Amino acid sequence: MPVLNRIAAFADDMTEWRRWMHRHPELGFDCHRTAAFVADKLRAFGVDELHEGIATTGVVGIIEGSRPGPTIGLRADMDALPMPEQTGAAHASEVPGAMHACGHDGHTAMLLGAARYLAETRNFAGRVALIFQPAEEAGGGGRVMVEEGIMDRFAIAEVYALHNAPDLPEGHFATTPGPIMAAVDEFAITVRGVGGHAAWPHECRDPVPVAVRLAHAFDTIVSRDADPIDRLVVSVTQIHAGTAFNVIPDSAFVGGTVRTFTTAMRGLAERRIAQICTGLAQAFGVTVDLEYRRDYPATVNHAREAMLAADIAASVVGEDRVIRDTRPSMGAEDFAYMLEARPGAYLNLGQGGGPMCHHPAYDFNDAIAPVGASFFARMVEMRQPA
Repeated sequence: MPVLNRIAAFADDMTEWRRWMHRHPELGFDCHRTAAFVADKLRAFGVDELHEGIATTGVVGIIEGSRPGPTIGLRADMDALPMPEQTGAAHASEVPGAMHACGHDGHTAMLLGAARYLAETRNFAGRVALIFQPAEEAGGGGRVMVEEGIMDRFAIAEVYALHNAPDLPEGHFATTPGPIMAAVDEFAITVRGVGGHAAWPHECRDPVPVAVRLAHAFDTIVSRDADPIDRLVVSVTQIHAGTAFNVIPDSAFVGGTVRTFTTAMRGLAERRIAQICTGLAQAFGVTVDLEYRRDYPATVNHAREAMLAADIAASVVGEDRVIRDTRPSMGAEDFAYMLEARPGAYLNLGQGGGPMCHHPAYDFNDAIAPVGASFFARMVEMRQPA
């Protein structure tokens, strides 16, 4: 079955909704205007229940099917990124320093399109919970929504999400059983020594060589500590020290990120970073303070649900446009928390080129909105047939 005719008929409406959200981006949990926009649309569509203010600005709409049955959850993220826009589009951001550079405006428009169709047709059993989530980019809105009890409160049995992918051909889907996105951790290290005149380094405890050695030593975690079959990224992304050419500073800062797919590898990376910090502190006679913060866990698809989702994607776009064993990404996604709470799957939907997500010239491809909305709708109809 191709894109649903009824959804195709209001594709222009989805474009209008998406571009309104693009012009009015909001950050983190402060998605008040976007949430109000979503809630107004859901009311107009005639959802049976509307729940607002979850995780500050999250919205959940409930649509009842034609007969009793389980509840399936569909999730879209609503927040933008704190960066200036360079698209030059007529619908470009009107908020300085904020833009929808990751396509969350498009994700929300697709779920609204599915909501409109499902509220009209109700050709399914049970219920659908439409989850509109804030703070995916920072703050873990997905985690907060789960902690505030949406899975139990709405008796959600399975949960699914889509993300656009500029590097996939337009209208193609990609997913895989098991890990599809990495866990992300951050480390912030302050090396404290004794500063002084650069002409007399023997009277100082220079933190700069320690900062440099930390960066070099962390490379060996990947090359010498980790099993080469496993996947691990340790990236030093910041080194800050000093203010003058002839002054040895009294402190230096080293910061970066760790990306993993398994609990064991995550623990290995954290443990070795701490050991290296301790060892270099002793070797150089300085103090090394490590702050290690675990952020989003790995996004792990449930095998059965991932293959069911791939089947449903194939029913919309054809089997030749579905990748069922895509390579996992080292990016991170807080939909991970929802997949820890319930079975489900995360899929990518190709938008056919253009700048990658998080680029200031990125823009969502409105042509794929009916495809994504049809996938969401068919997910409900096929998983919970009337």
